[in-house]
Amino acid sequence: MSQNLVIVESPAKAKTIEKYLGKDFQVQASYGHVRDLVPKEGAVDPDNGFAMKYEVIEKNEKHVQAIAKAIRKADVLFLATDPDREGEAISWHIYELLKERELLDDKPVHRVVFHEITKRAVTEAIAHPKPLSTDLINAQQARRALDYLVGFKLSPLLWKKIRRGLSAGRVQSPALRMIVEREQEIERFTTREYWTIEATAAVEGQNLKARLTHLDGEKQEQFSLTQEAEAYAARDALIAAAQGKLLVAKVEEKERKRNPAAPFTTSTMQQEAARKLGFTTKRTMTIAQQLYEGIDLGGESVGLISYMRTDSVNLANEAVQELRDLIASRFGEDKLPKTPPQYKTKSKNAQEAHEAIRPTSALRLPDKVKPFLSLEQYKLYNLIWQRTVACQMIHATIKTVSADLACGAKGVFRATGSTVVNPGFMSVYLEGRDDGAASEDEEGFLPTLKEGQTLDLLEVIAGQHFTEPPPRYTEASLVKTLEEYGIGRPSTYAAIISTLQQRHYVELENKRFRPTDVGSVVNKFLTEHFTQYVDYNFTALLEDDLDAVSRGEKQWVPLMREFWGPFKSLIETKDESLKRADVTHEQLDEQCPECGSQLSIRLGRNGRFVGCTNYPTCKYTRNLKEDAEPPPPEIVEGKTCPLCDSPLAIKTGRYGKFIGCSAYPTCKHIEPLEKPEDTGVPCPECHKGNLIKRKSRFGKLFYSCPTYPKCKYAAWNPPLKEPCPKCGWPILTLKTTKRRGTEKVCPQKDCDYAVPYEGEPLEETSEA
Repeated sequence: MSQNLVIVESPAKAKTIEKYLGKDFQVQASYGHVRDLVPKEGAVDPDNGFAMKYEVIEKNEKHVQAIAKAIRKADVLFLATDPDREGEAISWHIYELLKERELLDDKPVHRVVFHEITKRAVTEAIAHPKPLSTDLINAQQARRALDYLVGFKLSPLLWKKIRRGLSAGRVQSPALRMIVEREQEIERFTTREYWTIEATAAVEGQNLKARLTHLDGEKQEQFSLTQEAEAYAARDALIAAAQGKLLVAKVEEKERKRNPAAPFTTSTMQQEAARKLGFTTKRTMTIAQQLYEGIDLGGESVGLISYMRTDSVNLANEAVQELRDLIASRFGEDKLPKTPPQYKTKSKNAQEAHEAIRPTSALRLPDKVKPFLSLEQYKLYNLIWQRTVACQMIHATIKTVSADLACGAKGVFRATGSTVVNPGFMSVYLEGRDDGAASEDEEGFLPTLKEGQTLDLLEVIAGQHFTEPPPRYTEASLVKTLEEYGIGRPSTYAAIISTLQQRHYVELENKRFRPTDVGSVVNKFLTEHFTQYVDYNFTALLEDDLDAVSRGEKQWVPLMREFWGPFKSLIETKDESLKRADVTHEQLDEQCPECGSQLSIRLGRNGRFVGCTNYPTCKYTRNLKEDAEPPPPEIVEGKTCPLCDSPLAIKTGRYGKFIGCSAYPTCKHIEPLEKPEDTGVPCPECHKGNLIKRKSRFGKLFYSCPTYPKCKYAAWNPPLKEPCPKCGWPILTLKTTKRRGTEKVCPQKDCDYAVPYEGEPLEETSEA
């Protein structure tokens, strides 16, 4: 009897598939990529047809050894990695490694692809294998070579011209540009004042509000009234003209349809999870991966959703039929359209062979599988299930009413309202919206109105408003914009955002992206000197070219040559012509108060500051946002130094603001500006105080005993005031990992107690 070896990326996926295939199949996990480019200059050789030098990833060598051991006993090899370019590349690298080590002999090698991990999909894929796709492999090689060449050529230039340790990327640089340009737009924004006038009227015991649309026969625009005096004069004139009554001059009633949103793509899932669940893109993709690879549903491991990296909105015919049966039985035949709705992707390069993200079976209701899921897994699965079911339901019917209310001959107010006649799909799911996106269904309910009817005028209010700048990007709005410009692909959005944060080019402030000083300087350098390569259209067209390679419409080596020649030439030119000061200094129209030389904005260790261009002869500096004359130190009222009794002052140091002795450097007493947060959990070692929440010098949170250094107990994970039921240790901690989600765990190394946590979701606190 022959032995078949199946290779997948992850152990969770391997575990699920093995149960479906039976004893004639052995399933091994590669644990992601098994090899990558040699991490040094020359890994891609442009002079030799862009030949690429690969090596085994050190941490995965043991997994390669396990695969090598398994293939010796196998007769047939099935490569069953993910159904995209990345998955194709992983399969190819495994194949190449085994071939180099002469382990394949004449053994048949098959590529199998499935878009969901169910028994039917897996067994069908095994029964209908195919060869590896050279086009997909070449497209992935081209992408990797491009990213390598940009990184290894542009990053050293950043080191020389700005600061050591910086790096630039082909795709994240345009994303950084988006965030910086939005910040510049906000900084340039000039607030304008405007006024609106609203009336409140009563009819049959109900109140309604209406906004002024016409005054003295002129239509009211946003800036028709810009001064308080004219707004109040208009209000008084309207009150006088109304004489306590408004006349219903016109009533319009309309019915409109609202169609459901298409099933999820990677991008729309990330956006909705950010809006509705507060998940980061990285968290969303981690949880989706878990749902795809398989969840143990009481003895049976099942992939709950289809493949989660896709830009297609297609649904399989059998999935559509199952959804229609479910809708008819659960929500009623009247909620089912006569023919199944079909959706078209907005992405011109969508891989239509893929499906949208959907439950592998709509009959697995969220509440039925909830006991087997973590809280985060349940929330995301429920979101996917609702969206998929709703997309196959009938449209919602909404009745809108608008009424023009005449205020004598002076003006006209308009009242609007809407009611849902038939909720249709809205009874299951309604898509979220970004900032500033207007809703057609937000008007309140209006009482029945008839033309010629008079209403009692209760009050007329003049309201002052100010225009607001465009909002900073959230993760959802950034992903949406990247997709609209065609920058990146479904598998890259989370990586783009993570990279920008890891490099400290951007930071999250109230869940919105704000560029750091370093990010702004890097962006300025790239947009001024490498304009073409951070241009949105250039980046999008390059993505289109890579997609064309994956379809076999273009050859990857000519594409690389077309990119490499001009890019290399520009790098060399800028290396020779640019000085560090050209990049990091920005001249100011201001003289140094100490020596009279020109001042400039410069980039230092702690961000941008104003300094004298005559440095080091003149060492005058000040903070960027300070006036020329720095304010005196802010003295802390009612507190003195416990060491020397001098006044305490708020100071700014390398790691931010802190309280220090005003007698420095004679006295070096310091203390934190903010009192550490008390967790309410007693220290499990000394029991002499509650653990407090602190920040390390690198900004990472940890929890320690307040009596330090007498008691040195500390933990990285948030503590819980619960004893470990297994070993009796006085506390538990909350630990979040990619693989297992958030759990209550015992912090003692020799205790393995861990149970799922059902509270509010947390960011990752550690890796597993």
